[in-house]
Amino acid sequence: MSSPQQRLSSITKQLSPASAGVSVARANILAKNPDDVVITYLARTPLTKARKGGLKDTSVDNLLISLLTAVRENSKIEPSLVEDVSVGNCLAPGATYLARSAVLAAGFPVTTAASVSNRFCSSGLLAIQNIANQIIAGSIDIGIAVGAESMSTNADGGAPEMAERINKHPIASQNYMPMGHTSENVAAQFGITREQHDQFAAKSFQKAERAQKAGWLKDEIIPIKTQIKDPKTGEVKDVVVDRDDGIRYGTTPESLSKVRAAFPQWQPSATTGGNASQITDGAAALLLMKRSQAQKLGQPIIGKFCGATVAGLEPRIMGIGPTLAIPKILGKFGLTKDDVDIFEINEAFASMGVYCVSKLELDEAKVNPRGGAIAFGHPLGATGARQVVTALSELRRRDERVAVTSMCVGTGMGMAGIFVSEH
Repeated sequence: MSSPQQRLSSITKQLSPASAGVSVARANILAKNPDDVVITYLARTPLTKARKGGLKDTSVDNLLISLLTAVRENSKIEPSLVEDVSVGNCLAPGATYLARSAVLAAGFPVTTAASVSNRFCSSGLLAIQNIANQIIAGSIDIGIAVGAESMSTNADGGAPEMAERINKHPIASQNYMPMGHTSENVAAQFGITREQHDQFAAKSFQKAERAQKAGWLKDEIIPIKTQIKDPKTGEVKDVVVDRDDGIRYGTTPESLSKVRAAFPQWQPSATTGGNASQITDGAAALLLMKRSQAQKLGQPIIGKFCGATVAGLEPRIMGIGPTLAIPKILGKFGLTKDDVDIFEINEAFASMGVYCVSKLELDEAKVNPRGGAIAFGHPLGATGARQVVTALSELRRRDERVAVTSMCVGTGMGMAGIFVSEH
């Protein structure tokens, strides 16, 4: 006959996370602590085609004003409590001035500070990390992280001048190259065929089409009231933009196979306008604070920011950045890929998507279940924040918990973050 201590030990083992199919590491990040950095509101604008879509005539500051106004109104946060707004942006000249003016125009008081975070395609995630780190350090109590980009109104972002400077630098000119070239380098070095590119891209469009038709994306998007100018007549009219417009219904690998190579000058010339991310306008935002603060204010807790990290690699194959950043962030929390319910990996190019999924041996059903940047578009500064909005919405729909977001980063980096849904 067993002793009371033995019976207690047996019961404890039965109730342990591991015995229930939950790893200790996963149980740790699911645990709720007063000092957790939580998300109490999040939303994104529609993502629309640059120079063609509904936001083509909407500047970055107007995107920010619309989105930050929605955060203030919908979250019902007392504006004076928001101490800092970090805006992820890559291209806008004078972005720091635009960020600060947009914060004030959106109805926040002069006491709310603003800054710009720029690490190319991970700028939105960097903004989240910057606000979260300030909260963790006790520098601020409440902040907003935003990612925003108008690729219509800031198409080159100073790229010609930067390219000229790089070309004159002996080391930089050997390492940094156009993004399209890096895609072809990944395809060449790792043997990714044009057929694999098109198959990956077709799945992105198909998943996005399903998500849009099912109405899942409405949970992510706030409508934007703006103006649009007819390029032929010059007529300006008021519009409400409320849906993503880059999703091409009925896309198949066969239809994509007919699209010509975008970079015939670089081998194997497998990248096309159909299997690479679209040039896009859009923004996303998250309201962050400690759990104890959210409970004190009666703010709804939507999710939790666990952490983020960055990794560097050869610039010439920058697209494989997530294969370094994802294992790094999982390792910091003792997690394995099986502990993760959803991976949002930015689809800058199909070449990097194919490689990352294969190299990390990910379950494809977990990767970009609503489609990715090939279908929606990749507004550079916004993507890192947009991915979080999408991931947490999909976790709620699936009644799942853990998401990893990641992206490759220009000049040879990768970034990744871990988020938990608390729906």
